[in-house]
Amino acid sequence: MDEITQKFLRDVGPVLCLDIGSGTQDALLARPGLECENWPRFVLPSPARLAAQRIRELTLLKRPVWLYGGNMGGGFTQAVREHLAAGLPVASTAAATRGIHDNEDVVRGMGVTVCSQCPEKSVPVCLSDYAPDFWANLLRLSGLPLPHLVLGAAQDHGFHAQGNRQGRMCFWQKELASSPCPTKWIHAVPPVSLTRLVALHEKTGGPVADTGTSVLLGALCDAAVMERSFREGITVVNVGNGHTIAALVYRGHVRGLYEHHTGMRTLEQLLHDLDQFRKHWLPTEEVQASGGHGTVFGPYCEEAGGYVPTYITGPKRNLLRGHGHFLAPHGDMMLAGCFGLLWGWAHARAGAATERCP
Repeated sequence: MDEITQKFLRDVGPVLCLDIGSGTQDALLARPGLECENWPRFVLPSPARLAAQRIRELTLLKRPVWLYGGNMGGGFTQAVREHLAAGLPVASTAAATRGIHDNEDVVRGMGVTVCSQCPEKSVPVCLSDYAPDFWANLLRLSGLPLPHLVLGAAQDHGFHAQGNRQGRMCFWQKELASSPCPTKWIHAVPPVSLTRLVALHEKTGGPVADTGTSVLLGALCDAAVMERSFREGITVVNVGNGHTIAALVYRGHVRGLYEHHTGMRTLEQLLHDLDQFRKHWLPTEEVQASGGHGTVFGPYCEEAGGYVPTYITGPKRNLLRGHGHFLAPHGDMMLAGCFGLLWGWAHARAGAATERCP
């Protein structure tokens, strides 16, 4: 880890970095005075998967469920549907319904009762991307210090009562328009439109970012990758459990973004998408027509070339084996987003991002 990040840690103290995906939540406890190879790290089931597991346990026990808490990843929604299909009641606070759908009427239409108090005989299930007590207990049991700062990342569709795919690309367009330098995409206080990140920030009290941002920063914190981007345009691809996100990068600046659902693309389809994306020939409407989120582009940059050098990360990266360089920042592919959050926030704080993103 570079000197800017090490100085940041010396100034701040231990930092817990959380990258919350659809399948896993990846955590890194960055500690000043230790080599990054010795920083404790965890790869655990995502909070949404844990919520789904709890709901399914209650389905087997034939117990009614009451959801409370706030907005979080929606990976528990299928478990709610299964619970209802089994003829068992599900109730929820209005805030907790946001993890299922932004439109409360849609949630009611599923058969969920919206109420502020736990119905008699129902079992409460808390919905949250970050549970302070869980992390405090885990760190104490591991003999580790509590963090002085928590950096968090989660995928945020924003608030879109009629659907989120268009909203997702509006989010990326706004980020790209605000600055092409991705270190600027970590928010000390997230915009109110990013409802999931707002809920995460309220729990952690620290800066937050989208997981697409965190993994991109994880790739760029590799000095060799950043230096390559200053010689020619590169493509960074994160093949996640739920989503695949690719970025065109030149001189540390993002020139374009592509997002699709990993399970909806074969190797041939993804390679075709990436080829067209590199040429700025892939319209967002075409991606959405195949079930994906879309594309956004910055100004065309002829001197970047064809963005042929490709760097690949993510738990499903084997889909692209042989079609680029596999990345493992600081020796750990699953922690790419955590390293990216730390590096990105340290550089943004130091003002050094402008030196690498001219």
